Amino acid sequence: MNLATRLKVIESKYHPRWLIIFRVLLGLALFIRGIQFIKDKSILVRAIETTSVLHELYWLEMIIPWVHLLGGLFILIGIFTRWAIVFQLPIVVGAIVFVNAKKGLFAGNSELFFSIAVLVLLIVFLVEGDGFLSWKKMLRKEKDIV
Repeated sequence: MNLATRLKVIESKYHPRWLIIFRVLLGLALFIRGIQFIKDKSILVRAIETTSVLHELYWLEMIIPWVHLLGGLFILIGIFTRWAIVFQLPIVVGAIVFVNAKKGLFAGNSELFFSIAVLVLLIVFLVEGDGFLSWKKMLRKEKDIV
């Protein structure tokens, strides 16, 4: 049994219904963060410029907002959830390691706790998948009817 089949079995048998709330909140948080980065690019530019590793990767300023925006939307509605999470993971890990870890957990304007919570939820939904209330399930049911 390959990994995709195993994940599908786990998703169909053990997916708690209340977990949908966290998937929607995670998608909404990433979507809003993407909008914030698009609206005020200086937030992202300052975060990238403060790190010595990411300072030379100026193209991240253009990619990160759109990955958050589209990935958050896909997670929110429940379509291509695992793919959206795979694209979100390196960005969130980079935010934890390169940006927020320097400030520390108890800094005045620290987003480290939020970044860690998002990372944990991303890992949970990478395993759990879309859930029962998702766009993907609705499309599958509609295809079965026709």
